[in-house]
Amino acid sequence: MTTPVPHHRVDGAGGPPLILGPSLGTTLHVWDPQVAVLARAFTVIRWDLPGHGGTSYQPGGEVPAEPLTVAALAAGILALADTLGLDRFAYAGISLGGAVGAWLAAHHPERVTALAVVCSSARFGEPGPWHERAALVRAQGVGPVADGAAKRWFTADFADASEARRLVDAMRGVDPHGYAACCDAIAGYDLRTELPRIAAPTLVVAGRDDPATPPAHARELADGIADSTLVEIAGSAHLANVEQPDRVLTALAEHLLGPSRARGTAVRREVLGDEHVDRAIAATTEFTAPFQDFITRYAWGEIWTRPGLDRRTRSCITLTALVAHGHHDELAMHVRATLRNGLTRDEIREVLLQTAVYCGVPAANSAFAVAARVLADIDSPTARATRSTAQEGTP
Repeated sequence: MTTPVPHHRVDGAGGPPLILGPSLGTTLHVWDPQVAVLARAFTVIRWDLPGHGGTSYQPGGEVPAEPLTVAALAAGILALADTLGLDRFAYAGISLGGAVGAWLAAHHPERVTALAVVCSSARFGEPGPWHERAALVRAQGVGPVADGAAKRWFTADFADASEARRLVDAMRGVDPHGYAACCDAIAGYDLRTELPRIAAPTLVVAGRDDPATPPAHARELADGIADSTLVEIAGSAHLANVEQPDRVLTALAEHLLGPSRARGTAVRREVLGDEHVDRAIAATTEFTAPFQDFITRYAWGEIWTRPGLDRRTRSCITLTALVAHGHHDELAMHVRATLRNGLTRDEIREVLLQTAVYCGVPAANSAFAVAARVLADIDSPTARATRSTAQEGTP
């Protein structure tokens, strides 16, 4: 059978496309812990399984005539990509969502630029227990399965956390027939012999305490996919991205962006601020994208992260170089950055005085004028009110 375009949500704009797949019993919100950060670098597309969230199991009121398969779910994702005009995309998925991505990478390698499978498998065990679960849910609803979800999804230390309870409660709203159909799809899934066909750079993430897809499943994936990377996340069970969100996000960012770009993006935001970096990303075009990638990887990911100098010292050097070359727009940006890096206004003044000796009085005179405007703008009532509102936050 084939599936229609699933319900989906798009976050971010301007970056390369990244499709995120959910696990059985969850909706696209399972990716909430990572989506805000990922959307800064990617156009993130999240989707719902049949009978989950906004995707109906019976589109148009018609009961599917054939059992659901992972191949059919993957066909729905290709239809989604086509609808959005995406020829190629990166893909990350959890459990069943990861299996969909692996199937796509094996059967449509021309579409998948990078792959990450989180707490997933090439074969989720024998078919019998999955058919039994499907029969149970069709007969009694998802309640009996939801009652034990916390033990499968989370470690004992996390099972009572608000995030865990929220996901378990949401599972009770899943359409039983859609859930059962997904169980049947899992029962019929076996990609073990096709893993060598996957050519996309692949990250395999395992929860070290995952009872549903133990680390042995992840090692089988990593062994079968050439040049893949395996990361085991300590202190996490099946929904590792919920229980250990920062560790999974770091692994995803380094895989999808590359270590230097992931580091560079983080440092660039810390030094220049989210507002500036968000504007730069929003203004990126196909023509300027290689330059943005270059400065993120090289300047911020390789130079600003070196251990030989602290950021205060690097800010002093940067101010001096910008004064010497008369780059006043960049100088204004880095005056703000030096304050964020811990320099005082008196120290900024001393740096500019030093430049008067070695860069020339006219250059220093212009630099003082730029710095004075920046500091006055920071001190303005409007700027203070904006900072105060940002610090107070909203309920």
